Amino acid sequence: MITMCIALAVACGSFALAFFALDLGTGWSITAGAVGFMVCNFAFGMVIKKKIQAVMDRVQLIMADGQKRLQAKMQRWQLRPPGSIQAAQREVESDTRVFVKEALAATEDLRKFRFWVPMIERQMATAQVQLSWMIKDFKKVDELMPKALMLDPTMSAMKLARLQMLEAPIEEMRKVYEKGVRRLRYNQNALLAGCWSWILVKRGLVDDAFKALTEALKNSDNETLKANHEHLMNNRVAHFTNSGLGDQWYSLQLEEPRVRAQRQRPVYR
Repeated sequence: MITMCIALAVACGSFALAFFALDLGTGWSITAGAVGFMVCNFAFGMVIKKKIQAVMDRVQLIMADGQKRLQAKMQRWQLRPPGSIQAAQREVESDTRVFVKEALAATEDLRKFRFWVPMIERQMATAQVQLSWMIKDFKKVDELMPKALMLDPTMSAMKLARLQMLEAPIEEMRKVYEKGVRRLRYNQNALLAGCWSWILVKRGLVDDAFKALTEALKNSDNETLKANHEHLMNNRVAHFTNSGLGDQWYSLQLEEPRVRAQRQRPVYR
């Protein structure tokens, strides 16, 4: 907003200078004003973009460092296992919460650009929704979700997952899915279609889930979608699973990954 005002002021100044001071005529004066506007707008845009990118790079660095420390701890656990899987999960969640909250605090630095970049608050809300989701701060997610940008299938899938958690009407969810999937390119719909079909199965709408997967496979050759489509076609609803989508699916927090306890084999001498 401020950038636009300054650029317009520069454009008017350039026009006035060319028309009144240099007597270049109306045509050249308008050209001078247009050039002044574009140069000013471009220069400010580059400077602000660089500053915003610096903030986002810092957020990504905080996340990368936190995940690196977490991976190092998990590697140590391979040599010396923790007391129980549940205790390890609690420790992972606690450590994750620490560096995600640090990243969330860093995103607040984007707020100072709100008068310069009209969309910055929506971009900030998008980043904060994703970070808040990681630590299951759903109160914050619900507060920010209406402001977030649904620019990728992950955000649309998160919105679907949250509506499922809140037991929203299926028609409301259908609108979210159809809007999100409409603009996706080939093979970009696996997570979103997997999430939607899973929700339909959970709601007892197996025929709708089969139709959704049939339509999704026109724009995808994902093996998980294919397998689930085949299960539903052959009335093997119990075999329906999105586990093949891996961490992307489990990050939606609709299901917990299955962890099999390892049995210790007795050693005979």
